[in-house]
Amino acid sequence: MEAIIGAFGLVLDLEVMLVIAASAIYGVMVGGIPGLTATMSVALLVPLTYFMDPVPAIAAIVTTTATAIFAGDIPGALLRMPGTPASAAYVDESFALTRQGKADLALGTGLVTAAIGGMIGTIILMAVAPQLARFAIRFSSDEYFWLGCLGLTCAVLISGSSVLKSFASLFIGLFIATIGIDVAVGHPRFTFGSIELLDGVSFIPAMIGMFALSEILRTVARGARVRGPEQGSVGNVFAGIGRILLRFRLNVVRSSVLGTGIGSLPGAGADIAAWISFTLSKRFSKKPEAFGKGAVEGIVDGGSANNAAVAGAWTPALVFGIPGDTVTAIAIGILYLKGVNPGPLVFTQSPDLVYAVFVAFLCANLVLIPVGFAAIRLSGLVLRVPQAVLMPIILVFCIVGSFAINSTVFAVWIMLVLGVVAFFMEANDIPVAPAILGIVLGTMVEDNFMVTMLKDNGNLLGFFDRPIAAALGALTMTIWVYLIFRGVRDARRAGTTG
Repeated sequence: MEAIIGAFGLVLDLEVMLVIAASAIYGVMVGGIPGLTATMSVALLVPLTYFMDPVPAIAAIVTTTATAIFAGDIPGALLRMPGTPASAAYVDESFALTRQGKADLALGTGLVTAAIGGMIGTIILMAVAPQLARFAIRFSSDEYFWLGCLGLTCAVLISGSSVLKSFASLFIGLFIATIGIDVAVGHPRFTFGSIELLDGVSFIPAMIGMFALSEILRTVARGARVRGPEQGSVGNVFAGIGRILLRFRLNVVRSSVLGTGIGSLPGAGADIAAWISFTLSKRFSKKPEAFGKGAVEGIVDGGSANNAAVAGAWTPALVFGIPGDTVTAIAIGILYLKGVNPGPLVFTQSPDLVYAVFVAFLCANLVLIPVGFAAIRLSGLVLRVPQAVLMPIILVFCIVGSFAINSTVFAVWIMLVLGVVAFFMEANDIPVAPAILGIVLGTMVEDNFMVTMLKDNGNLLGFFDRPIAAALGALTMTIWVYLIFRGVRDARRAGTTG
């Protein structure tokens, strides 16, 4: 208790609070630009942290991450350009609401649930951080393989298209993920002699192209209008939010807890948390047919899980020195520079600093609401811009965002090519979301599959040797059987009606 009180004293210092406020504004600005992810926004802060004490330095990273993750929802809702991979899980729901003139509802729901999810995740961490980390450290390549497969399966499960078309989209994404160096033998695959493809296809330019560029192409194909009459403008983002939170209160709690748990698994992160939470949202919804048409319920679950997972990622980072995601990997490096060694002893050697991280998360999520509100109101001006003017501007952002990843023109070509691919996919009713998740998780699944096969000498039963792996494997394979059954049933119905 003394450590918690001391942490509040450290964080509520005027200097630290000014750092939190400035970082919140910075995180929203950077996170709202597609291509400039939360990881990049944190990486750009590293030089500034050299001149800060440990507490303000960590507070800056924590606040930037929390606000940047939410900011990815803004271009996703207004333009179908998710600013972060986690936002892609429910971007179709947000954009559908915007097309119905309910952009304020989509963004307000995302803002409030993100703040609540982040606070719930932080409170959980303060209570059970060592226990969660002790569970997370048990995960090996077996569990991560099944966790990745479960994430991929979720993309097919939640898709509104036929199972066959959803699998087709998933395999397109998995094929793109195989481009580059073979992890087992080190041989180039599908590179066609291109040096740039040896590192594989970066998923940020891919995501920008498949969501944003394809939307630009569709707008051009149907003819640019002065302004979509169904879009209107962003009004009072908090109108009706209380009623939504009351109605979906169990969703908020469920996704926040789930997001915290998944976030505490090293390497899992907010991406998988958002997809799995969104899948469960549709699975247990009383109106699953509303998904894909602007289901607020999906935004509630995805938004809650996002920020909860961000908090959860700090569990293995602090307790074991294992980064939960790329952001905490940067944070660990900064802690070492400040003379703080993350690990089991940090709770006894520097308890004030550990709890200062948690208090900083609480403050960051509180600051997120006014800063996010201001960002939403300013971004609402986008809807008033004529599409003939807006689309070229968006294209420029797509090019800049893709180029900024590795400062290479080749990333721009990736964005352009995959944007055209996604345009033709959606023209033939093939969903894009499974392909995106295939690109994001494909490498993780392959790497852990090969590691498990090597350590078990090619014995496939090795994937079920460990209890947690067996449980995840059984769950994943059960869903596979269900999807096959649903696919056969849909095919028979199509044959009967045809």
